[in-house]
Amino acid sequence: MPGLLAVAALVTCAAGVDRTAARAAVRAPLAARTVVDHSAARPPIEPRSVWLDPAAPRSQPPPRYDDRVVAVFVHHTDSPNGYDCADVPRIIADFYAGQTGAKGWDDIGYNFLVDRCGTIYEGRAGGVDRPVTGAHAQGFNHRTAGIAAIGTFTAGTPVPRAMTEAIARLAAWKLGLSGIDPRAGVRLVSSNSLSRYAKGTTAVLPTVAGHDDGFMTSCPGAALSARLPEIRAEAARYQGR
Repeated sequence: MPGLLAVAALVTCAAGVDRTAARAAVRAPLAARTVVDHSAARPPIEPRSVWLDPAAPRSQPPPRYDDRVVAVFVHHTDSPNGYDCADVPRIIADFYAGQTGAKGWDDIGYNFLVDRCGTIYEGRAGGVDRPVTGAHAQGFNHRTAGIAAIGTFTAGTPVPRAMTEAIARLAAWKLGLSGIDPRAGVRLVSSNSLSRYAKGTTAVLPTVAGHDDGFMTSCPGAALSARLPEIRAEAARYQGR
């Protein structure tokens, strides 16, 4: 909050009394800067307890955190599209088992998952309102959140309206916690040369990016990538921009 503290300091100084002259004169205060709140309402989010089997092994280390989230990466899970939304908790549990089993990850990589009915699920542990470091975008896991659309969205595949609306609402809320415009760009420093950018390189990426913006991949699929401009604009509207 350096900017707000600076304004407060200026107002405090301006409101002081000038005692250098024989007469005491109160200086008029500076006009307060109008601060526009571009936060967005938090959408409903199903907790991990909905999909995580209580009997599943719990050997994962404590969550890691960044200072804030300044961008989100949109993914698809590259899994079948014709699922029943009632089966999504089991589907996410399968993702978790695969990523913590065969891949040896400490937890599911995505911070959030969204199904075709528009239901949002908490993914990685640590608190949905906190800047949890994910494992979803090689080189750009810090200061970002990963949102995975459950399904495969290659060219020509319909992307459900309920899904894109939920992604927009989630992005609006998550980025709004840091005052970030979903239509803007952001500078991120690559932490891994396996990404599109050598380690240490500063990349300018969209604040609502596709996975392929930071990594050599076809994810989130051509059909979902084509919807990102719409998602950005809708997220901005949810923030009142």
